[in-house]
Amino acid sequence: MTSPNTNKSTGSNSDSSAIPLLEIVDLHVNVEDKEILKGVNLTINAGEIHAIMGRNGSGKSTLSYALMGHPRYKVTSGKMLYKGQEISEMSPDQRAKLGLALAFQYPVSIPGVSVSNFLRKTVNAVRGRDIPVKEFRLELKALMAKLGVKDEFLSRYVNDGFSGGEKKRLEILQLSMLNPSLAILDETDSGLDIDALKTVSEGVNALSKADTAILLITHYQRMLNYVQPQFVHVFQDGKIVASGGSELALELEDRGYEWVTSEMQPTPGTGPNATKTSSSSSSSSPAVVGAK
Repeated sequence: MTSPNTNKSTGSNSDSSAIPLLEIVDLHVNVEDKEILKGVNLTINAGEIHAIMGRNGSGKSTLSYALMGHPRYKVTSGKMLYKGQEISEMSPDQRAKLGLALAFQYPVSIPGVSVSNFLRKTVNAVRGRDIPVKEFRLELKALMAKLGVKDEFLSRYVNDGFSGGEKKRLEILQLSMLNPSLAILDETDSGLDIDALKTVSEGVNALSKADTAILLITHYQRMLNYVQPQFVHVFQDGKIVASGGSELALELEDRGYEWVTSEMQPTPGTGPNATKTSSSSSSSSPAVVGAK
């Protein structure tokens, strides 16, 4: 499930001798001088799907913005290593060119910019070359068909007047065109009806390959019915406090987050920072719970 101190995954897709795709070490992040992330440790290997769950305000979205380099989210200490390279000082476009991509919870509308032009400019910038129009459109149309996106979508302005489902489809379409090594999805399931959720989930699953990874942030278990993670982590007060397999998400759905909080209470006689775990791991590590 997790290692004693760094929350490393141990899935069968991992090669223990290889450099992790993403390694986050004791990450602290401030937003407007307020500390939001308070020591996050997480390792993700290629071929893995990780889900992060937690209450509102626990720090889930802050992690996604910090990973992509949003200027309001200041890393005060810790490391973010992507393919062994520290990315904390890199700009968002540099991170995108390395292979990171983020699907937003609340996509922004861009009146006056068509979806077609936006996608072509974005893909050209990330790939570092001008893709011939014919090649671009063939690739785009194939992905649109998979996601159930109509041709008229391309001439509309980006997210302008879009429904919630249309916005999320566009986010997944953009991710699919960028083909990132690490796809970060920030509550992509919010605002989706069941049909849209299934379609978007199919697009997310298509992103999962042997050499890529997905970090899925969500409140609810319902998307995990369609996108099945090998690893589930619970966020609380800016930290990962519990980790487990996919069964942990089911337990959270059934019991809520309160039981995790109660299990994190200090163990008598072991100091103020000690937490209850299902192993003999150190007090700084998250509990491994939900395992059967």
